[in-house]
Amino acid sequence: MSDVTRILSQIEQGDPRAAEQLLPHVLEALGSIWPPRTQRSGVELGDVWPHPGAGGDDDSRGLVPLHKLSQWLSYSLIEPLQWAGIEVTDIDGLTGLAEYRNGGLFIDTGVLTLRNLAAAQREHTVDSELVVEWRALTVALLDRLADVVRARLNMDRERLPLARILQGGTWTAGRNIARQWRADGGPPLRIISDGTVF
Repeated sequence: MSDVTRILSQIEQGDPRAAEQLLPHVLEALGSIWPPRTQRSGVELGDVWPHPGAGGDDDSRGLVPLHKLSQWLSYSLIEPLQWAGIEVTDIDGLTGLAEYRNGGLFIDTGVLTLRNLAAAQREHTVDSELVVEWRALTVALLDRLADVVRARLNMDRERLPLARILQGGTWTAGRNIARQWRADGGPPLRIISDGTVF
């Protein structure tokens, strides 16, 4: 059975499903694809990274779950599920995507600034404190930005969910601004990545 078939078989047709309920199915079905990184109880956690500022009071203490690719796939499943007659509710239950176009938008527009400007000249691994913090701040700021956009357009979460703001707004704006600032249109930070995060 393919991973996608497994995901779909876990979702009963006809039952309304909150969008956030898709993510655990995706994480479980595709968990084996992640390269060895952060583990808990022998399970690869995927796009989850340690950070000294992360709270928690159990096994999650000190960890920041970002799950960019898994959430992207969860967002991508919403429309096909709706076509199949499965009602998907509370689309804002998924978070913003912690990726370099969204995060780059906040650095390139001056919303976020580096404490040490020289850091922009160095390469950083995806598990570095700077990159984890940048990605976590991106997710938090996307929620705040979404509220501002909705207020200006006089729309609510139902009519303008975060998914639409991401695709038609922050992702596109981040890409366009990156091209203005850098010839290659890449991120404002130099990231060493294997393609499973960014």
